[in-house]
Amino acid sequence: MSADILPFERCLVEKYDRPGPRYTSYPTAPHFHEDFGVADYRQAVLVSQQVAQPRPLSIYVHVPFCESLCYYCGCSKIITHNRQRAAEYLDYLKREIVLQAELFNQARELTQLHLGGGTPTFLSNRQLGELIDCLAQHFQFASEAQREFSLEVDPRTVTPAQIHELRRLGFNRLSLGVQDFDPAVQEAVNRVQSEAEVRGLVEAAREAGFASVSVDLIYGLPLQTRESFARTLEQVIDIRPDRIASYSYAHLPHLFKAQRLIRDQDMPPPSRKLELLELTIERLTSAGYIYIGMDHFAQPDDDLCQARRDGSLQRNFQGYSTQAECDMVGLGVTSIGRVGNAWSQNVKTTAEYMACLDAGRLPILRGYRLSAEDVLRAEVITALMCHGRLRFRDIEQHHRIDFADHFSESLEQLREMVVDGLIEINEAEIRVQPAGRLMLRNVAMAFDAYLNPGTVRYSRTV
Repeated sequence: MSADILPFERCLVEKYDRPGPRYTSYPTAPHFHEDFGVADYRQAVLVSQQVAQPRPLSIYVHVPFCESLCYYCGCSKIITHNRQRAAEYLDYLKREIVLQAELFNQARELTQLHLGGGTPTFLSNRQLGELIDCLAQHFQFASEAQREFSLEVDPRTVTPAQIHELRRLGFNRLSLGVQDFDPAVQEAVNRVQSEAEVRGLVEAAREAGFASVSVDLIYGLPLQTRESFARTLEQVIDIRPDRIASYSYAHLPHLFKAQRLIRDQDMPPPSRKLELLELTIERLTSAGYIYIGMDHFAQPDDDLCQARRDGSLQRNFQGYSTQAECDMVGLGVTSIGRVGNAWSQNVKTTAEYMACLDAGRLPILRGYRLSAEDVLRAEVITALMCHGRLRFRDIEQHHRIDFADHFSESLEQLREMVVDGLIEINEAEIRVQPAGRLMLRNVAMAFDAYLNPGTVRYSRTV
């Protein structure tokens, strides 16, 4: 069976649909701790620069502001119409850029930049230009052909003319938050936008020369039906974005206050979510999109598909990425970075953020320094999540272990998935079978030394 075929076997999906991490990091963020501070981060940067060829840099900037509240959202955000807050926040971002840049060798090129939120386009194009100028002043940008500069866009907040301006600022990738085009669903989650608005922005992005445009969808939202979501999928396919991410909605009103505004009686039953997932897979793959993994689909000529084919695909807190060998610097409140073998996360409120920078101190709240065992397990999990294949010899040579002996318990945990035809294990490798590609998180969980579902609440794996 072709690796691009994604069979949906309902009985197996139901069997393995359980809570589990998304593995955008290992160890996962709940295991970061406040014993890790600024001195630890500085040491991690220093060590990262003592190798013969230091990695290039990736920067993530978190912009927390939104004009209105989307009821489904579990992100770190601040709802406000006060544009002065954006100007003030930008001033502090510039201070943090200066402090971070002082730590890094100027020869290390910045090859990837991603703005997330919140709503990055809460900043005006002039303010975004200031941000880019500040980064360019303090970091060495890679050539335009080699860099990936992306930002998330709320279609309600920008015009086609502004899309052209964003391209002139140097952004070459866009992600548009659509979620669903059905009017009733949009009203239920307080995010009303038309298909025409989104289509106009995608057309403007193509005219402006963006290398890639992505559309985000969510299935499992209130009032969604198979028929309504089928119409949304048809509209999105007709727009023909380069990438489509279709995320499973995690309804956790006890954790996210905004979700309490969604009426319980409007929520679809769990069985419908699986119907919507099956529908999404069927419609997108029939339309020619390739399943990358973990909610992500791309057109065959997209860079993500090429990275999947050549083995350079990676995962981070923005999802799948083509930039496999970067140290990631997080800027702004709550942002997460990974430099060398250390994870770090910034403080969670703007008040704390500003107080740290007023004191001339990096706003790091917590982090995690990986042990040799953590590095080993992270490599195993990344290989499975990104490539669906793990060659034992590669791991054994890199880490000087006997795989079967070291991971005997993990291999025992995977035995049931072998019996169910989700994975194949032989003397040389683990290979995820087509029927198992929807259960990548379940496969990875067998290698997680910290997994304790009873103490951390996770979304469901399918």
